[in-house]
Amino acid sequence: MIKLTNHSPPVWEYPKYEPGEPVGLFIPCYIDQFFPASGEATVELLRRQNVPVEYPKEQTCCGQPAFNSGYWDEARRVVRHFCDTFEPYRWIVGPSGSCTAMCRVFFEQVDPDPRIVEIGRRVVELTEFLVNVLGVTDTGARYPHKVALHIGCHTRRELGVVDPPMTLLRSIRDLEYHELPNMEECCGFGGTFSVKMAGTSLAMGRTKVENLAKCGADVLVSPDTSCLMHIEGLLRRDPATRHIQTKHLAEILVADE
Repeated sequence: MIKLTNHSPPVWEYPKYEPGEPVGLFIPCYIDQFFPASGEATVELLRRQNVPVEYPKEQTCCGQPAFNSGYWDEARRVVRHFCDTFEPYRWIVGPSGSCTAMCRVFFEQVDPDPRIVEIGRRVVELTEFLVNVLGVTDTGARYPHKVALHIGCHTRRELGVVDPPMTLLRSIRDLEYHELPNMEECCGFGGTFSVKMAGTSLAMGRTKVENLAKCGADVLVSPDTSCLMHIEGLLRRDPATRHIQTKHLAEILVADE
């Protein structure tokens, strides 16, 4: 189980990964339904590190939409199903900081049962697993583009996972990194927040898009596809930014262009 040793910012203590130990692959709903390439790249990254990958077909959602909307009884049922599904795995890896934070940080609030909390603490975000657990700092990728990085709020604040995605990004050959102005600011998505508070969400997203345009990048990458989904929608609606692509970080970490 991953242990929290410091709360501000979060510092995590990881158990040792044993070579050949399988990981349970956790694919969030929106990746499954809309961005399968992110999941495929995740599998490829793990296999290149000789990590056996198993995908439990019974998996559904981590429960975050219901939890964030205040439907805790409904969220509790989803969380318990998640834990029943992934209980056999000592390591659970997913390409989403937001969903990882739901499992590792907020399962305890939904259901304080020690079993639920313990399984939630096994969930690791992909770049965190590669860098902090496996010690991988270079995946051998080549991606000759001007790239900016966005790290979602849950990944940055709840998990404290900032260095791993940056470390991996900077190792990519021929990549030209462009720092996003005010990169620590929220993109405005926030899951159901974008539905309930659409005006505020759009205003925050437009600010993020303006900063992206200023920095001169032609590709925005992130370990959080949920944020990219929101930002991409805004990019496509403006002819001035329609050329900017969005990609999950995993996709360019396996690239060889």
